[in-house]
Amino acid sequence: MMTAFARTVILYFLIMTGLRLMGKRQIGELEPGELVLTMMISDLATVPMQDFGIPLLAGVIPILTLLALSMLLSQLSLTSLRFRALACGTPSILIREGVLQQEAMRKNRYTLDELLEELRGQGITGVEEVKYAVLENSGHLSVLPWAKSQPPTAEQLGVKTGEDVTLPVVLVNDGRLLRRNLEARGLDEVWLREVLRKEGLSSHREAFLLTVDETGRVVCVRKEGEP
Repeated sequence: MMTAFARTVILYFLIMTGLRLMGKRQIGELEPGELVLTMMISDLATVPMQDFGIPLLAGVIPILTLLALSMLLSQLSLTSLRFRALACGTPSILIREGVLQQEAMRKNRYTLDELLEELRGQGITGVEEVKYAVLENSGHLSVLPWAKSQPPTAEQLGVKTGEDVTLPVVLVNDGRLLRRNLEARGLDEVWLREVLRKEGLSSHREAFLLTVDETGRVVCVRKEGEP
């Protein structure tokens, strides 16, 4: 039992480390090589987990080899545009200035139904409303409507929007004080106690969430069930 537990833990952290090296990607954003790598690693890991007669290294070495190969190919993709185009492909334009590019759709095996479904999902009802529709390497369809079809911005309307959006920093997370964030904002516990007092809280443990942005605006959410 302990052997199975130890082997599973080792392989789990090994695979998690490898996937972290691949970068932050959602499954739908994986390029073909990354998707194949993920599937192969999952298959390689299940064998030594279930069959104790197979040495653990028989699963670890192939996984490390695949991860090393993936890192090498990623580096080659960064240094060589030709190799990147060969390994990952290139984006394809499916709609150009409101006209369907049928040859590109056939080449990518992209049906008209799939294209119209994607357009409807982005609030577009007709092909003529689109200036460019680009099928990315990840399979995502990027749609660029004509300028006349795009919603106006506040700048175009001459509307003053006030302060720009600022990024809030979490100081209290579910009652836990994040001292590093507090110090990074140049604040101290004296300031925190004063803010909590104004919010009617006696301790940061009573706060579910407390954030402060670059302008000093504080947002505090009390824990449910707290008096």
